[in-house]
Amino acid sequence: MADVNRGNRPLSPHLSIYRPQLTSITSILTRITGNALLVAALLIVWWFLAAATSEEYFAVANAVVTSWFGDMIMFLSLWALWYHTLAGVRHLIWDNAMMLEIETAEKLGWCIIGGSVVLTILTALIV
Repeated sequence: MADVNRGNRPLSPHLSIYRPQLTSITSILTRITGNALLVAALLIVWWFLAAATSEEYFAVANAVVTSWFGDMIMFLSLWALWYHTLAGVRHLIWDNAMMLEIETAEKLGWCIIGGSVVLTILTALIV
């Protein structure tokens, strides 16, 4: 049976009411980086398949991967990998019911952001 009062009910407060918190933003960013890593993985798989196909096709794929655009994608993918890893460690900590206090959770969020940037730069400089 159809709900006749559907239009008269109040809507649940959403983004217009609640202020975004660091923990919610980092959680959303974890999902985004996970999906972005899939796109980067597809780019690398394309590069390997081109290498196995022909020399001409590999030249095209290699030109894309080693261009400034490819370098930017790989650098951002490196950051996404570190960010996603550190966010996963944070969730393992939370799964053990540790560091769930608001102040500590905020500190963990900033540690993930700062740690991912530092580890990305260190990895790029070393490799």
